[in-house]
Amino acid sequence: MAQPKTMRRRQFLATLAGTAAAAAPLACSTSRLHARRARPNVVFVFADQWRAQATGYAGDPNVRTPNLDRLASESVNFTNAVSCCPVCSPYRASLLTGCYPLTHGVFLNDVCLNARNTSIADAFNQAGYRTAYIGKWHLDGHGRSSYIPPERRHGFQFWRAQECTHAYNDSQYYADNDSTPRRWDGYDAVAQTREAQRYFIEETHGEPFALFLSWGPPHNPYETAPPEFRMYEPAALELRPNVPENDAAATRKDLAGYYAHCSALDACVGGLLRTLRERNLDGNTIFVFTADHGDMLGSQGQRRKQRPWDEAVRVPFLLRYPAGLDKREFDIPLNTPDIMPTLLGLCGIAIPRTVEGQDLAGHPRDKKTDDDDAALIACYSPFGEWTREQGGREFRGVRTAHFTYVRDLHAPWLMYDNEHDPYQLENLCGRKEYAERQARLETLLARKLKETHDEFLPGEAYIKQLGYITDKTGTVSTQY
Repeated sequence: MAQPKTMRRRQFLATLAGTAAAAAPLACSTSRLHARRARPNVVFVFADQWRAQATGYAGDPNVRTPNLDRLASESVNFTNAVSCCPVCSPYRASLLTGCYPLTHGVFLNDVCLNARNTSIADAFNQAGYRTAYIGKWHLDGHGRSSYIPPERRHGFQFWRAQECTHAYNDSQYYADNDSTPRRWDGYDAVAQTREAQRYFIEETHGEPFALFLSWGPPHNPYETAPPEFRMYEPAALELRPNVPENDAAATRKDLAGYYAHCSALDACVGGLLRTLRERNLDGNTIFVFTADHGDMLGSQGQRRKQRPWDEAVRVPFLLRYPAGLDKREFDIPLNTPDIMPTLLGLCGIAIPRTVEGQDLAGHPRDKKTDDDDAALIACYSPFGEWTREQGGREFRGVRTAHFTYVRDLHAPWLMYDNEHDPYQLENLCGRKEYAERQARLETLLARKLKETHDEFLPGEAYIKQLGYITDKTGTVSTQY
């Protein structure tokens, strides 16, 4: 009998662990388990604001992503990966610490991440890995163009990074301990990719390495991709059904530039994989492609991120590991804090006690039912283009394989059956026929909040607790 296309959490955990309970094709053979003990390399590539829907393999009828489509055919594809707090700095802090934003304190942009928690780079360093970071950082909070000294890099050894810029064709960075800014040649994502390729060839010296490559695109400005990728005609683009008609023209214009960035980055993915293959590194390298959050791009009449809808919270997440895992799709929710423990687990590295995320590469820790498979999503304090004056609000919610359920500070807000309503057009919140399901999701959300010590207070309360100073848009001052 054929195996189902997707698996639930318990089967997935058992499969990755190579236990007898895993009867599915993803199970690791003895030789593959031996390869895992050989300490695989890790290449973690993430874009800024690339929503899960915007790839060919995910069914987007417009965008051309041949390299990612090929990668998806060779990878574990987490079809319900989400960004726990869909905005730049909170995601990055959760990625580095394996913790939720109220634990690490970075629930707004332009906040300096403290060093209380063991970082993912620290964990790899302690296991004898070389660690490297290239591209956008956005965790220092001392000015978006300022030099970031080694003591604020959270353990990364090789360094080619800047705090934050979206001037992709005039982008600066700092190299190692040199406080003199340098400039990437041309479109920065291409230059950063070349630097990663050079790292594979010249810097690893046969030792295991963990390289993190952080691209600024496809984050707006949308119109600045290299000319050869500006191949999308706005009028010819097919819009998602949840884009209001009065937003159609502006959305098509934005999408043409957004897709151009996506195709440029797709070519970069192809270059990275080619170099790994040429260096005979691809077999025992864990290669991850993902993003920090999505982009509404007109869906629901909304723009950018910080929203609870799928275009903002769902991200692509492909994990390719030829020596250890077979290709497969999984619909279990993967949340941002789960990334660090899962990567460490796959590499056989001890997971720091400060980590709050789940190790999806380890053994099951409990007997949760399938209904409990959920990722917590949140906006802790709306800011920037999501201020209260512009309709922004704090929210907490859960995203399961089938449902989205969200509360704001005052009451239940949104509920969608994502299986039958993938564009989230029908809000089921408060409807009598869904009362039992809503109550179950409410209970699940309450448990998630308790587990993460989240009292769900107004954003101003958390800002006051941590002593942040914000401007009129709710953004933290760059002096912090």
